[in-house]
Amino acid sequence: MLRTTRFDLYRPQPGDLDGLVELVAHPETQRFLGLVASDRKGQAERLMRNAGSWALYGYGTFMVRARGRDEIVAGCGVFHTFRGFAGMDDVPEAGWIVRHDHGGKGVATEVMAAVMDWFDATHGSRRITCMIEQGNLASDRVATRLGFTRRGEHRLDDGCLLWLYERTLNGIDDGRRII
Repeated sequence: MLRTTRFDLYRPQPGDLDGLVELVAHPETQRFLGLVASDRKGQAERLMRNAGSWALYGYGTFMVRARGRDEIVAGCGVFHTFRGFAGMDDVPEAGWIVRHDHGGKGVATEVMAAVMDWFDATHGSRRITCMIEQGNLASDRVATRLGFTRRGEHRLDDGCLLWLYERTLNGIDDGRRII
C-alpha cells in the first residue's frame, strides 16, 4: 500500500499472525512494550483491534517488510485508540514496534515519516497522540523528529510511567489536549 526507500508497508492480513508473534518475541523488543501481550493470543487480539481500526476509521498499523523480503520487521502506523486516560480516548494515535534485529537502523523514522505523510494526505492534518514508556529514548527521538511534543505523563497500575505526546498542525486543537 505504501513504499519507502527500503520498505513495503501493507494493511494487516490474517496470515500475519505468526509474523506479529515473531516481531515481539525477543526480550529486547518487549523491553518497552508495557502491557502488550507477546503470546499468540495477545497478538491475535492486537491484529483484530488493528483490523477494526482500518475497517471503522480507514487507518491503522501497517505491517512492514524490507523490500523483497517476506518477514515482518515492524508494525508502524496511526490507529484509533481508547486508552482511558489523559486525552488519549477516541483519537488517532501513532505507534511503532521494530523487531530487535532492525533497531537503531532508522526503520521507525523512515516508515513513520511516510505513514504521517499518507495520513495527512488521506485524513487531513489533525491532532495525533503518541505514548512512549519512560526511558525509551530511541522512540522519544523518533517522536520528536515526527513533530510530536511531550505534553504529559500517565502512570499505569503496574507502576510503568508513560510519556504522552501530541502532534498538532497549524494550531489545530480539537479540545482534548494532554495536560
